[in-house]
Amino acid sequence: MTDNIFATSVFFRLAIGGDDLGAFHTCSGMGAEVEIESYAEGGNNGFTWQLPGRVTWSNITLTRPVTADTVKIGRWLDETLKRVERKDGEIVALRPDLTPIISWQVFGIVPVRWQGPSFDPSSPEPAVETLEIAHEGLRPS
Repeated sequence: MTDNIFATSVFFRLAIGGDDLGAFHTCSGMGAEVEIESYAEGGNNGFTWQLPGRVTWSNITLTRPVTADTVKIGRWLDETLKRVERKDGEIVALRPDLTPIISWQVFGIVPVRWQGPSFDPSSPEPAVETLEIAHEGLRPS
């Protein structure tokens, strides 16, 4: 198997401030948007300058079935809500055999939302939790 083959099953490991918060099944929202300011220069009728401004980083949302790692999220939230301190972290995409595919450094993480599971004994679906985090930027590592 080569590295160019697309992984059909990927897991995402999240660590914040050195604390491993476990593996997640989905990770969405990694992205950025640059504000663009148009500037029409006097005497230049051929084009308008497009000047880059602030970068806005989108929130990252991770989901997984409830596992023993759910306790780790609870502890991290409890510590963070007592004393809000932005911490750097890492998201690692993993193959099913847990070997890394790629990782991203995530800077200045703070929690935005945690949604606990809904338990429905009549549903065959697993109980799922969702964690949403805000951050100050990310880069592949």
